[in-house]
Amino acid sequence: MIKVIVVEDNDTIREGLKILIDGTEGYGCIALYSRCEPMLKNLAKMKPDVLLMDIGLPGMNGIEGIKQAKAILPELNILVLTVYEENDLIFDALCAGACGYLVKKTPPSKLLEAIHEAYHGGAPMSSHIARKVIDFFQQKKQFAPVDSPNILTPREKEILSGLVEGNSFKAIADSLFISIETVRFHFRNIYRKLHVHSQSEAVAKAIKEGLI
Repeated sequence: MIKVIVVEDNDTIREGLKILIDGTEGYGCIALYSRCEPMLKNLAKMKPDVLLMDIGLPGMNGIEGIKQAKAILPELNILVLTVYEENDLIFDALCAGACGYLVKKTPPSKLLEAIHEAYHGGAPMSSHIARKVIDFFQQKKQFAPVDSPNILTPREKEILSGLVEGNSFKAIADSLFISIETVRFHFRNIYRKLHVHSQSEAVAKAIKEGLI
């Protein structure tokens, strides 16, 4: 069972998410919170597989909540579910440690798929959010200095580009005709070269610095 914690301040949405998650085989909502602070106090002992996090919350905002949650459980998969679609917030969330970014109009079936994908190492994004990320990446690449240090190998760039497009490790492995373990090996090298500790940090840094 994929254990999910939901942090959402809208009562109706929060309860609806619980009903959706608990009503689907293989998923379980183990806790609901309307604020980050109490969630962070209980996070270590609850050990969820996926944290579904809003950004606009009372008290501590979701971006800071993501940072603190990752400090407590570095391997935690955090999915943003929000109404906000501004570029700065998208990249702030990814840099903070979110592995995916969804808007609240995401259909229930797609939300469940995203939770499943995040649990299995993917980086799910709503389609137009992924497009924003790709557009930003293309603009940064266009204006990147010609003499930027080419620290990533062609294969590492292919793998990172696949993640930017929202593909899971398995999908990336299949598209490149390599094993999932080989994908993981390349990611370890990418983390070391970029001095990052998560997929989302690697993607955000590579895009912002025009490395892919």
